[in-house]
Amino acid sequence: MFLAEEAVKSAGLNIDPFDWFMLAFTVIIAIGFVRLVTARPRKNVFAIGFTTVALGLFLFIDYVMIFKVWPAG
Repeated sequence: MFLAEEAVKSAGLNIDPFDWFMLAFTVIIAIGFVRLVTARPRKNVFAIGFTTVALGLFLFIDYVMIFKVWPAG
């Protein structure tokens, strides 16, 4: 464990364990969005809109996290 922490520190990355949860939630929201859009019998427009906003927000947060925060280590 200490070797992994030293490798991350030497690489100059500033990765928090919560960042992995944010990435996982983004993937789960994206899977839900695809399932909502490809549903055959009925389309829940409110759910598609809500998921679109949530996915957009999480993608923006991931962008800021990966390209602005991680290299700042």
